[in-house]
Amino acid sequence: MLSIVIPTLNAGLTLGDCLSALDECRDEVIVADGGSLDATIAIAERAGVRLIAVPRGRGAQLRAGAEAARGDWLLFLHADTRLGGGWREAVAEHIAKHPRKAACFGFRLDDDARRARLVERGVALRVRLLGLPYGDQGLLISRALYDEVGGYRALPLMEDVDLVRRVGRRRFLTLRALAVTSANRWRQDGWARRSAKNLACLLLYRLGVSPARIARLYD
Repeated sequence: MLSIVIPTLNAGLTLGDCLSALDECRDEVIVADGGSLDATIAIAERAGVRLIAVPRGRGAQLRAGAEAARGDWLLFLHADTRLGGGWREAVAEHIAKHPRKAACFGFRLDDDARRARLVERGVALRVRLLGLPYGDQGLLISRALYDEVGGYRALPLMEDVDLVRRVGRRRFLTLRALAVTSANRWRQDGWARRSAKNLACLLLYRLGVSPARIARLYD
């Protein structure tokens, strides 16, 4: 059984699209909400998914969702990301062939701008050279491996990098399907500024700066 865990906080603008891409899924979908004040909860209820209320913070929400999940495999997905066609087949193939490895999806932005393609190439290069996909590429991992490495920690930021580093690049693959993420953050912040901010956060984390301090700088 596959359990899909989606952390939310005021994700009303994107959660509907995220959930609609999972219509072919007949397994468990859990929305771990951190106190949304918009339409997020209503959207989750209409979709008929499991809705749990947890303390705010993506690391804590992801951890709580995993604890509530019943599946042998876990798929963590951001609320502003929708899975592309063929995702279910790609997941099934990975589970059958690589039971001891985790995986992410290929990264795409929902924008036709040339700058979006540059960001995508940068992400692909980071994943290939450093073995560090971010949470907006999704994370597919068996319950056994998730528990073995200690799962998500209740971090305010960098919770995805923290977990992926414990999994290790030798136990990580990229699926033959896409995770299409909203480009709103790049459009609002500016393409160069947003990418630079993401890179700065990663560098600070690798230098040993605490996630709490990075989160304050990020905000």
